Amino acid sequence: MYEGPVQELIDELGRLPGIGPKSAQRIAFFILSSDRADIGRLIHALSEVAEKARFCEVCFNVSEGEVCRVCTDPRRDRSAICVVEESKDVAAIERTNEFRGLYHVLGGAISPIDNVGPSDLHIRELLQRLSDGVVTEVILATDPNLEGEATATYISRLLLPMGVRVSRLASGLPVGGDLEYADEVTLGRAFSGRRYMEATS
Repeated sequence: MYEGPVQELIDELGRLPGIGPKSAQRIAFFILSSDRADIGRLIHALSEVAEKARFCEVCFNVSEGEVCRVCTDPRRDRSAICVVEESKDVAAIERTNEFRGLYHVLGGAISPIDNVGPSDLHIRELLQRLSDGVVTEVILATDPNLEGEATATYISRLLLPMGVRVSRLASGLPVGGDLEYADEVTLGRAFSGRRYMEATS
């Protein structure tokens, strides 16, 4: 459609997840009309990621070194591991300041339709991390969808015989939401994860 490098840029941008042909074209023309300094910073950032970013050898979170900052932090609670699908989930949980343990990034979720099975995830490495008996609780924080539920169920079946306490993140109604707009699965999870109220003095 377009000549040379412009079409090549559109094609490469279109390969990114969530970027369709129109979005790729819009981004390409934004870059084309950008200041050379802005383009230089983008190129530098991409080069830095390619050269320096890697995955932690322990938990598979994104890291700049062989082991990530969470795994090397002596203040973290080493008796609890939170299992997530992707590194972006670690960032989301960290923003809450509710969890002070360690993480384990699976690298996805079980999805037969996408040809992703248990052997394609970092499940074996999770079991190895539990072999020394230091970890007493594993929190399964996979996404609340079919793939995430299947993954959590599969992992819990492996962990429970090991004597590890396994918990699943509660999920249900969003704050500020209306019951009439909630689907059956969300409403069902809200009921099963309900908490009992206590009298206040």
